[in-house]
Amino acid sequence: MARGGGFPRNMGMGGMGNMNNMIKQAQKMQEEMLKAQEQLNEQEFEASVGGGAVSVKANGRKELVELTISPDAVDPDDVEMLQDMIVSAVNEVLRKADEAQANNLKGLTGGLNIPGLF
Repeated sequence: MARGGGFPRNMGMGGMGNMNNMIKQAQKMQEEMLKAQEQLNEQEFEASVGGGAVSVKANGRKELVELTISPDAVDPDDVEMLQDMIVSAVNEVLRKADEAQANNLKGLTGGLNIPGLF
């Protein structure tokens, strides 16, 4: 009959201790990530285009919280330009929020690329 049923040699009691440590580290990292995400959600990001003709603010939840349009940017004969500036400003502020989130989480994971996080 073969010897040594149960755990492989390197997975004895020391292996279980290592597993417990890994689980604790993962839980700590998860808590830190949640805290960082909460802080990021409250942070505000700004972007403006057209020399400040259109300015937007968004929070870390990627919710637009403010839109400012300079009266000089309002030209009834060129509504398309104003629309393009608004789209451009919103895209830029959301890109900034995404970048901050990626940088924030990258610091917590030590640069490890974990699928689904970024």
